[in-house]
Amino acid sequence: MKLMINHQTHYQYSENAKNSIQYIKMTPQSNAHQQVLSWAVSVPGHTQSQLDSFQNVWLTSTQRYSYQNLTIMAQGIVEINPQSRYAIETDLHPLLFLQLTPSTLCNAEMKAFAAHYVPHISYRNLQRLSEALLVHMPYISYSTVVSTTAIEAFEHRQGVCQDHSHVFIAMCKSLGIPARYASGYLYVPDSSHLASHAWAEFYLDGFWYSFDISNQLYAPSSHIYVAIGRDYWDVAPVRGVREKGGIESMSSIVQVLPC
Repeated sequence: MKLMINHQTHYQYSENAKNSIQYIKMTPQSNAHQQVLSWAVSVPGHTQSQLDSFQNVWLTSTQRYSYQNLTIMAQGIVEINPQSRYAIETDLHPLLFLQLTPSTLCNAEMKAFAAHYVPHISYRNLQRLSEALLVHMPYISYSTVVSTTAIEAFEHRQGVCQDHSHVFIAMCKSLGIPARYASGYLYVPDSSHLASHAWAEFYLDGFWYSFDISNQLYAPSSHIYVAIGRDYWDVAPVRGVREKGGIESMSSIVQVLPC
């Protein structure tokens, strides 16, 4: 299935900003699940490309001149395999994804929740855990922020795809199961305006499995991979620093359409 993606992020500043550096992870790569037929990221300034520690494409854009508006645009065509059963494989050792991060810590209540639904480790029990998580913390748009941790989201009993992924990853790690955070896009028929998406993946019996807790999807059949990491901060689409600029406002639009 061929999909066309248009991802635009607009920044506006109350004062002139200058001497900025943007770190951009908005470039998918071809793998066993998807083939990138064309892709381009447009951003003002001087841009360099490299791979990060998780083998994601990492663009660095530097700008010296003053500005009050900034637009980053990623566009392209990706062909995905709707029959994909497993998540993508990488050269990274699965045990790397047992490493804890501040966003994926697990408290006693979360550990008890995980142990209740996963009395012994199996794919079906992890699926039961995924189902229970969505009941415990339903998807509510704008209910959290990017800095919300797994513990905070679980305690608030609500969240978005980032939170569902962080909580599931934290619980998997508490059970001794390597788990990672995946970011990208999700295609849903009859819907053209979608936010960029996130889901969780875990390693079991020699394979990586994809669990989209927010949508209760258990294979990456409708997903486009952009980056993987331990948590959101490893795969954030845009991060950066700047000099001055005052108050920043940001808006984003993502279109995923069949072609």
